[in-house]
Amino acid sequence: MKNILAVLTLALFFSCAKQPAQPVLIDEATFKTEHDGKTVELFTLKNTNGFVAQITNFGGRISNLWVPDKNSRFEDIVIGYETLGEYLKSNEIYFGTLIGRYGNRIAKGQFTLNDSVYTLATNNAPNHLHGGVKGFNNVVWDAKKVDDQTLELTYLSVDGEEGYPGTLNVKVVYTLTNGNELKIEYWATTDKTTHVNLTHHSFFNLKGAGNGDINDHVMMINADGFTPVDSTLIPTGEIAPVEGTPFDFRTPTAIGARIAEENQQLKYGGGYDHNWVVKKAETGLNYAAKVVEPTSGRTMEVLTNEPGIQFYGGNFMTGNDVGKGGKVYAYRGAFCLETQHFPDSPNQPQFPTTVLNPGAEYYSVCVYKFGVEK
Repeated sequence: MKNILAVLTLALFFSCAKQPAQPVLIDEATFKTEHDGKTVELFTLKNTNGFVAQITNFGGRISNLWVPDKNSRFEDIVIGYETLGEYLKSNEIYFGTLIGRYGNRIAKGQFTLNDSVYTLATNNAPNHLHGGVKGFNNVVWDAKKVDDQTLELTYLSVDGEEGYPGTLNVKVVYTLTNGNELKIEYWATTDKTTHVNLTHHSFFNLKGAGNGDINDHVMMINADGFTPVDSTLIPTGEIAPVEGTPFDFRTPTAIGARIAEENQQLKYGGGYDHNWVVKKAETGLNYAAKVVEPTSGRTMEVLTNEPGIQFYGGNFMTGNDVGKGGKVYAYRGAFCLETQHFPDSPNQPQFPTTVLNPGAEYYSVCVYKFGVEK
């Protein structure tokens, strides 16, 4: 009898082990709360292939994103938290967020536009970073779930908010397509000439959030040049060739393969925290990057209409953040690929302009496309 029970137990174990892991979602009702006099909610998007994204209207954060590996086992691949309170007290305030009005850095928190000088917060001393003290990552957006695969967020940024001129009317649409893409589209209009550079700041780990570092992920960036920075991570104004440097990802290379090389740019960033100049496509969107995680087989491709992409390798992650499921988010435990115009463009006239005038419409798109390689 004992032998029969042992065999049955073993059979049950292997049967369960073969079952693909399925998404474990945050409860929308539990997440719902009040902040700054507005209701913070969590919205769940699903496609026909079992992919799931949960997004909160607090900063437009992607709280989790479930995608399968080569064995059809699903894993949550973005760093985040299960409650608003955890986001508010986190050491890293940009996990999964929308970024605006200006993604990346502006030198010394200042620019001149139409002969007027505008002063912004220097929240990344001595520079301005990601829209300021209360950028778009820290506001509660108005939200409308259009259908099971689409979420629309809107926000009215008033004239003078965080020092920027013009009242900016912003709409962002997240779509989880049946082509296994997370598509993020941005629109904006202004009543006064201003600067706009919107982006998205999910921290990805294709092994699964909290499952170690990302140094063994293999990455390709479709760029011949990048924008070197000074010691405060502001571009020097040069577009330098990647050839012969640790910044050459034109052929697939492990992220950590050259991270310890003797290179001044790596020293300035504590690793990779730089903008690459994406090759422009003849038609359609620019193919910016591809990342492959060898063990799981998960892949992520990035397409955009933007001229640049910021690759950040998690250099400032402390290893002290404990996230979903009690997992510790390790040093270099995630990477970001932020499609964008270049850092400090308001002070670098040779860079593609980020000026938005009244009567014009800003439009930006970023597509994260997921797949597997066996």
